[in-house]
Amino acid sequence: MAIATIRAAELADIDQITPMFEWLFEPPGSQPPRWDPQRAAAAIGGVVSSDNAVVLIALSEAQFVGPCTAYDDIDSVRFGRRIWVEDLAVHPEYRSRGIGKRLLDEAKRWGHARGATRLQLDSSETRTDAHRFYEREGPDWRSSCFGWWL
Repeated sequence: MAIATIRAAELADIDQITPMFEWLFEPPGSQPPRWDPQRAAAAIGGVVSSDNAVVLIALSEAQFVGPCTAYDDIDSVRFGRRIWVEDLAVHPEYRSRGIGKRLLDEAKRWGHARGATRLQLDSSETRTDAHRFYEREGPDWRSSCFGWWL
């Protein structure tokens, strides 16, 4: 099955987008302690409506098979404008078919068109399959990310 299209999400898509985020919770991932699908749907609506962010969606034969959220979030003193990919997931049955690459490439194009000089994301240490994908994409650097629940 070939991927039909990648496009920016619309507000009418929110009910189909929100459940896709739960693919990130499957092992080796885990559900965030404060996950709330209603809050998530409202947040997705905010991203879709934002001038500084985008929700990209991959569709195959009219089925939603992947989301990618990208944020134009800071203008770094050291690096210039940065695009942050917060969420990138592909339906488990559609993985290893180039969909993740196409979503990441579209996020890069979106950022480049906005004048960004770099794209960055983080990934849980347990997501070794995702890390193999990111390594194949030839990152310019690797770093460690630390976080705290507030």
